[in-house]
Amino acid sequence: MMDWTILEEWLQFAVRWFHVIAGIAWIGSSFYFIALDLGLRRDTPLATGADGEEWQVHGGGFYHIQKYMVAPEALPQHLTWFKWEAYTTWLTGFLMMVLVYYMGAGIYLVDPQVLNIPVWVAICISLGSLILGWILYDLICKSRFGDDNTRLMIGLYVILVAMAWGYTHVFSGRAALLHLGAFTATIMSANVFMIIIPNQKIVVADLRAGRTPDAKYGKIAKQRSTHNNYLTLPVLFLMLSNHYPLAFATQWNWLIASLVFLMGVTIRHFFNTYHQTKRKLWWTWVATAVIFAIIVWLSAAPLRSEEVQNEAALPPAAQRFAQAPGFQDVTDIVSGNCSMCHSTQAAENGIVARAPKNVLLETPAEIAQEAHRIYIQAGVTHAMPPGSYNYMDPADRAKIVAWYKAAKAGETAQPQGG
Repeated sequence: MMDWTILEEWLQFAVRWFHVIAGIAWIGSSFYFIALDLGLRRDTPLATGADGEEWQVHGGGFYHIQKYMVAPEALPQHLTWFKWEAYTTWLTGFLMMVLVYYMGAGIYLVDPQVLNIPVWVAICISLGSLILGWILYDLICKSRFGDDNTRLMIGLYVILVAMAWGYTHVFSGRAALLHLGAFTATIMSANVFMIIIPNQKIVVADLRAGRTPDAKYGKIAKQRSTHNNYLTLPVLFLMLSNHYPLAFATQWNWLIASLVFLMGVTIRHFFNTYHQTKRKLWWTWVATAVIFAIIVWLSAAPLRSEEVQNEAALPPAAQRFAQAPGFQDVTDIVSGNCSMCHSTQAAENGIVARAPKNVLLETPAEIAQEAHRIYIQAGVTHAMPPGSYNYMDPADRAKIVAWYKAAKAGETAQPQGG
C-alpha cells in the first residue's frame, strides 16, 4: 500500500494545479472586462440605452460588444455569468492552506522564534483573520468613509500594511506573506460572492419583473470590481513568495509585502489609463522600478531563520524524527550531501546565494524539522541533491526512507497531543 506521505504530496500537487487553473481563468476574465470597460467608445451612434461599444477581432472572427450601464430595454433569457472562476480560485486556495499550513502547522505555520503558540491557536487566528478581515472591509466600504473612493483606497492600504506587520509577528515568515495574500484574496472573492453577483441578480430580477432597476447596485459593484483589479497583482506576488526566502525570510518582510501593493497600483494604473485614453504613462514603470529596487535592498537585510536551533524547542512531531532509529545516520548523510547549499554560509562557498527556499540543514534540529522534505526530495525521489552535486547512493536513500517510516510508525503508535 502506498504511504500517506506520497499521497499527500500528490494531493497537494493536484489541488495546486487546480488552483492555478482557476486563478488564470479568474484573472483573465477580470483583466479582460476591465480593459473592455475602459476601452468602450462613445463617439458613434449607439443603440438605445447603450453606454458604449467596442469592436474586437480574435481567432479569425469579429465581435461587436455593447455595454448598458443599467440594462437594455429587453433582457435576453440567456445570460453568461462570470462567478465560478472566483469561487473556485478561493476554494482551492483555502484547501491548499488546509493541506499545507493547517495539517503541517507545526512546521510551516507556527515559528516559536516569532510567537510560541499552540497549533490550534494559530489555526484559529488564521481563520479568524480571514473572516474578520472581510467583515471590517465590507463595513468600511458601506460607511460614509467609503463614499470617497480615493480616501477609501488609502484607508484600505493602511489596513493591509497593519495586517502585514501583524501576520509577521504571529506566524512564520513564509506563512505570514501567504496569509496576507489569502486575506486579500478572501476580500476579492467575497466581493464577487457577497456584493457583485447579488447586486447583478437584483437588477436582473427587477428587469424581468418589469421594475426599473436602481443604478446604485451597479455603482457599488463597480467599486468592488475596481478594488479587485488593483489587488490582483499583489496577491499573485504573495502567493509565489513562499518559494523565495528573500521575500519572506527577512526582518523587513512586512515592509516588502506593503511595497508590493504599491507596485500593483502603479502597474495597473499604466494599463488602465492606456485602455481608457491610449496614453502611456511611462512614469508608472519608473515608479515600479524604484519600488522594486527598494524591495531588493530590503531583502539584503540579514535573513531571519525560521528553524529552531535546538531539539528541546522542536515541535513534538519533529522531536519524534530526532529520536527515531537511524537519525544519526541520516544526519551524517544530509550533512555530507546537502548542508553545503542548505546553510547560513551558502553564499561563501560559491554554490548558491541563499539556502534554497530558506531550508537550513546544518544542525540535527534543522534536519529533524525538515524530515518531510528530506524524505520526498532525497528518499522517495532523486530530486536532491541536484545535477552534478548528486553523490548520494541508493543505500543512503534507503536509510532516509527507513528512518522516516520508523518515525511515522512511532508517531502513529503514540497519543496525539494538541
